Amino acid sequence: MTRRLAALLLPLALLAAGCTASAGDPASPGPRKNTRPSPFAACEALTAPPAAAAPTPTASGSAPAPAVPTPTASGSGAAPAGGSVLPELTLPCFTGGDPVALRDVRGPAVINLWTSWCGPCRKELPAFQRLSERSAGRLQVVGVNARDGRDAAQSIGEDFGIRFPVLFDEGDSLSRGLNRNAIPLTVFVDADGRVRHVDVSGALDDARLAELVRRHLGLEVPA
Repeated sequence: MTRRLAALLLPLALLAAGCTASAGDPASPGPRKNTRPSPFAACEALTAPPAAAAPTPTASGSAPAPAVPTPTASGSGAAPAGGSVLPELTLPCFTGGDPVALRDVRGPAVINLWTSWCGPCRKELPAFQRLSERSAGRLQVVGVNARDGRDAAQSIGEDFGIRFPVLFDEGDSLSRGLNRNAIPLTVFVDADGRVRHVDVSGALDDARLAELVRRHLGLEVPA
């Protein structure tokens, strides 16, 4: 009787042991679920036009045409007269969902290329977050993370409180498409999708960012 009972219990014990080992085995096949929520915003809104401030009517009752900023030549890489277009690239959104075609991003927009191991990138990222908060509804702030790992990028977003949308450029396609080999790199795109300025001057602070947005995109950033 004892041997019959042991024979019945042995398969059950082996089955339980097998389930436990499989669940805890880090080498088990299949993707590892990431339980950390992404700090970055979703990317769906990037292709929707931001709500522009209504122009002030003139004495005749008609609204003046918006001024188009004139690109200026500078050592940091201003766009040629008339502006160029963004490279024809489609990049995945860090939070998932549909990938985003850069040329479909509705301007005006500021696109910041960064990586977690770049000191100047880490220094300027909080200024871009403040820019996104101060200009919400009038200007899109977009991050492009390149030359990096997803875990490292997520950690930077968590540590610095970055909430604007971030695209993931695993192959460093954006800097190659712009013929630049610098990080950080910031692209200023007007409402017509034209590149008005490419800045590779180093870490940007709040005052410098506001100046560049005003000069190249014609927008005042509230303090």
